[in-house]
Amino acid sequence: MRLIICSTEDEASVNIANALRSLTEWTEEGEFGGRPVLRHSDLRLLLTDELHIHAEGIDLAAERVLGRKVDEVVFLSRHRAASGRPSLTVHPIGNWGKAEYGGRERTLTPASPHLMTSLLRKMRAEAANLPYDVVFEVTHHGPLLSRPTLFMEIGSDESSWGNKDAAAALAASLLKVQVEENPVAIGIGGGHYAPRFSEVSLTRRISFGHMLPAYAMDLSDLDGLSRSIAMAMEATGTRTAYVHKKSMKRSEATAVSSLVRDLGGETVDSSDLERLE
Repeated sequence: MRLIICSTEDEASVNIANALRSLTEWTEEGEFGGRPVLRHSDLRLLLTDELHIHAEGIDLAAERVLGRKVDEVVFLSRHRAASGRPSLTVHPIGNWGKAEYGGRERTLTPASPHLMTSLLRKMRAEAANLPYDVVFEVTHHGPLLSRPTLFMEIGSDESSWGNKDAAAALAASLLKVQVEENPVAIGIGGGHYAPRFSEVSLTRRISFGHMLPAYAMDLSDLDGLSRSIAMAMEATGTRTAYVHKKSMKRSEATAVSSLVRDLGGETVDSSDLERLE
């Protein structure tokens, strides 16, 4: 069962949920928190009145109420950025350091690399005629869940959150996505919008899980960095890392690659990956 969560406190979340309901038939199947749960195929659409970054453990709570195991969780959300640039994003969740926006300090929720990367590709296709960037964001914020989880977001300000075309593109992506299983890797390096990991995912056979950006890496504390890499590998279910070498000094990239190998892992780059057809 794939659980889709809409926060009634979030305009973009409600907008995407409404698009989902308008694009196909749903039936009621029980309730959660006094609101009906909607079913379409293996999808369950659940509404919550709390802001999703604070919905700790909502996956297990839904399992208890619905009597079925949750395989994956997709939160529908707004995205805010100072640039205000229109964007459609998808990303894993967790905290590399302090838990300032939900979740737990230095703890990651399991990633869903195949679904997340397949959604990025489908979102790019569905939004091809829209003036929106379609990109990954790196791992950030809560809540802390037990099941593989990702966020799908409309950004980057109020003018986009209510955009019906953007919401329809994300809703159609969720309904139509065909999940492809490709080699799984974590991403290390680069900025918040992970342009390199997004580009590679759109051209090569790879599925990204957790992504550790440069701003969350302290290269003066290799033990701490090693713990972050190990945490990302465990929460993604892989021993493979794609290091964005051009985003750091050569000596830093060498040090990061060495840490990956010390953890029993391997690094790959684009030349190691098969091209998408």
